[in-house]
Order: sequence, then structure tokens, then C-alpha cells
Amino acid sequence: MIKDIIIGMSDGLTVPFALTAGLSGVLSTNHLIVVSGLSEIAAGCISMGLGGYLAGESELDHYNTALQNEYHEIDRTPDSELKEVQDILLDLGIEENLSRAAALQISKDRDRWADFMMKLELKLEQPSRHRAAKSAGTIALSYLTGGFIPLFPYILFHDSRTGFYASCGVTILALVLFGYFRSTMTGQPVAKGTFKMTVTGIVAAASAYLLAKAVS
Repeated sequence: MIKDIIIGMSDGLTVPFALTAGLSGVLSTNHLIVVSGLSEIAAGCISMGLGGYLAGESELDHYNTALQNEYHEIDRTPDSELKEVQDILLDLGIEENLSRAAALQISKDRDRWADFMMKLELKLEQPSRHRAAKSAGTIALSYLTGGFIPLFPYILFHDSRTGFYASCGVTILALVLFGYFRSTMTGQPVAKGTFKMTVTGIVAAASAYLLAKAVS
């Protein structure tokens, strides 16, 4: 869930911020900025949510395919698979005699055997069956929350210049706070992670603003 929140919120803060900043460079009123921002947020929620759902489905499909392959190998080449179990246990520091006995014990249960190979040979954990739907909802909601932060000032103020300054202040503060949150949750150095998140949003918005000015 934390990973999905980070994915959705990162894009939600950055993309609408860049869009509204770019539009404010060429528009004097906020009506079109708000309409465009809302359209982008809606499209972003659907796109990001669908992407999260498809990624979750692909993860589950990949696991199930690998599991069926393990069952197939256990049935067709049990001696080779048993040797692989023993080798894994040896790599974990278990003595040869004990690893052989443990491998034989594991091989008595076909499901336990396949699960052992999935976790320790392929390094795969079984995803939740509801993972795809939860991931889609979390990413979409996070994108929606992040997207409204830079857009909200344009709803409050009629003048695009005032809305732009207010949006910059609010969004930069949100980027700092979210960068701090992301860094603490991922174990990244706090100062480095916060700086990278904030600079990414500022560079994206500044680029869109200057490009819109240049084109107009």
C-alpha cells in the first residue's frame, strides 16, 4: 500500500502542478485552468489506477505460471528438484547430512515442496488475490489527492497570477512533506529524498511554465 501511495501521490503532485503552471503562463483567468486541471486529474486517476490494476494482475499471473512450472518439474524430474532443495539448504549453512534429511522431509508434501522452491529458489511470494483491485484504488485515490493540491488555489482565486503563486507555495510545501514521508518509509536519507522530490516538481512546473510562455 505504501508503494502504491508513493506512486500515485508522486505523479499526482507533479503532473497537475506542471500543467496548471504552464497554463497560468498564458491565461489570465482561472476557468480554463480549473477545467483543464480537473480533466487531467480524472484522466490521470483512470490511467494510473488501470496501470496499477494491470500490474497487480500481471504479478499474480506470473506467480501462478511459475508455480505451475515448479509442480511440473517436481513431477517430471523429482531427483533434480530434490538436489536443488538440498543445495539451497547447503547455501544456508546447513550441514550436508542434515540438508539431505531436510530435503527428503520437505519432498514428502508436494505443495510444501513447490512453496519452498517458489520462496527460496525463485524468491517469489504469493500475491493476494485482491491485490490488483486494492492497488488500483490506492493509486487512483493518491493521484486524486495529490492532484487537487496544486489545483485548489486556482479554484479559490479568480486571477491566474494569484492562483499561480498560491499554487506554487502550497505545492512546494506538499512536495517537501511528501518527500520527507517517502524518504522515511523507504529508508532513503531524508535530506536527499526530500530534496529530490521537491526539485523534481519544481523543475517540471518551471519547464511547463517557460515553454508555454515561449510558445505564446
